[in-house]
Amino acid sequence: MVDHDDESKPVQSPTERKHELHQELPVDFPDPFFRGLHRVIRFAIRVLAVLMVAVILWGVGDVIYIIYDRLITPPFLLLDINDIFYTFGAFMAVLIAVEIFINIRLYLGTNVFPVQLVVATALMAIARKVIVLDFETLTPMYLIGIAATTLALGLTYWLLRQGNQYHEWDD
Repeated sequence: MVDHDDESKPVQSPTERKHELHQELPVDFPDPFFRGLHRVIRFAIRVLAVLMVAVILWGVGDVIYIIYDRLITPPFLLLDINDIFYTFGAFMAVLIAVEIFINIRLYLGTNVFPVQLVVATALMAIARKVIVLDFETLTPMYLIGIAATTLALGLTYWLLRQGNQYHEWDD
């Protein structure tokens, strides 16, 4: 007689477990309580993805409104440099939201936490901050802080790129 209990739950090799999405939130966790919590967290991440799409669409609407509002304000159909920088800031905010959505999507769809993409998103956010800086209200320490953050993120991104250049990913 064949024991069907062994066949109903195949043993996963380390290679098979490696390709399972989100090993840190396994859906086959032995404890039913934590297995349920893992499902709740996975659902919450999906909700965040939907909300991020809503934020992106809202941001696009905001960019359209900003451009429209600036163009109908006298002098008509002209933008001064402050209007252009304000519009750039709105564009960058939408692009940052898109990058965050991509982070969420990669988190949901792969077993890799996209560290390089997260750092690139942070670089984009600091670039947005630099674009919209009001130099009349800045303190020297604030500017040094922005410069240090930009340098640290740039160096981190470069190091990650250098490390990935020589790293062979196993499939």
